[in-house]
Amino acid sequence: MNTTMLSHAMPEISPGRLVATPPTLPQHTPAGVVGNTPVLWIGEPYCGRRQGFWAKLEGHNPGGIKDRTALYMVERARERGQLAPGATIIESTSGTLGLGLALAGITHGHPVALVTDPGMEPLMARLLAAYGATVHTVTDPHPTGGWQQARRDRVAELLADDPGAYCPDQYNNPDNVAAYAPLAHELVAQMGRVDTLVVAVGTGGHSAGVSRALRAFFPNLRVVGVDTIGSTIFGQPARPRIMRGLGSSIHPRNVDYRAFDEVHWVDPAQAVRSCRTLAASHYASGGWSVGAVATVARWLSRTRPAAERIVAVFPDGPQRYFDTVFNDEYCARHGLLDGPVPDEPHEISDPGERVVTGWTRCTRVVDPRGTAAAGAGADGEARR
Repeated sequence: MNTTMLSHAMPEISPGRLVATPPTLPQHTPAGVVGNTPVLWIGEPYCGRRQGFWAKLEGHNPGGIKDRTALYMVERARERGQLAPGATIIESTSGTLGLGLALAGITHGHPVALVTDPGMEPLMARLLAAYGATVHTVTDPHPTGGWQQARRDRVAELLADDPGAYCPDQYNNPDNVAAYAPLAHELVAQMGRVDTLVVAVGTGGHSAGVSRALRAFFPNLRVVGVDTIGSTIFGQPARPRIMRGLGSSIHPRNVDYRAFDEVHWVDPAQAVRSCRTLAASHYASGGWSVGAVATVARWLSRTRPAAERIVAVFPDGPQRYFDTVFNDEYCARHGLLDGPVPDEPHEISDPGERVVTGWTRCTRVVDPRGTAAAGAGADGEARR
């Protein structure tokens, strides 16, 4: 380990500031092993000499990062009486939350029905069925809301057919945000100090929850959001997307626009190269979100001050992406292995400036829903 790595690793926790969150379930149960995931230094050769960042490996959870929120949302709903004993849980998912809800269903004795679309990886559909979930697949996208809205419309139909069922509604449920405070506390204990947090943004849960809890310890925390091209979250128009697990065709209420200092849109070719390079160089990788987040964190490690401690949240592992990210035939069919990918993002001054088609950065973050403008980017706009 070089001296740069040592300096990044030294804890700087003020005594008494960190309060551990006790597990809600015994650690010898499947749900009890969720959390306390490791961090890994990502340096050479993925990053340049004496450059790098720390990765929080949420793929070490049984299903991925959304195990945390699935268990939390279900437990809180049971406590409030919204989810009766033995009632069915119904939700829309692109995959990872489905795994978490299957775990929560097994843990608490609830049938689970999940609505997805044809883009779900075959392996994921088989896994969800193996874990006891019933999988419904919509066949046509919504005219304006895409596959996400089509899935949500099907969820509404299933709920109408089963009045006793419960939908966590991950896009708008504040429990989805609160669930990630323990992840932030783990980072404080593991890192001692976090200067920059790099997070993928989809439902808005972990980006809002982790940044909010970390800022209680580090008020000057810089938060960099990572989206996919074709996503509407940060003010771009909705277009067809192949990257799953981040991005959206709707505007989830859980997205905390005020939390972000800048946003990057990453294209699938860039994400695939990062995933594959990480796998070959660090024996650690994941899917679309991991590739996108790692792309941005690597660039930040090169362009931010050397002493800055950068942490990237890797939401899952590589296993479910054998048919997509790690499948040469699939990638060739979508043109994801053609030619080099850039080392620098394009820059725009406003999300409405133009439609982005490749990796692009913007330091002005706005809320496209027309409520409050968002956080303190490099343009100096005040965070409210």
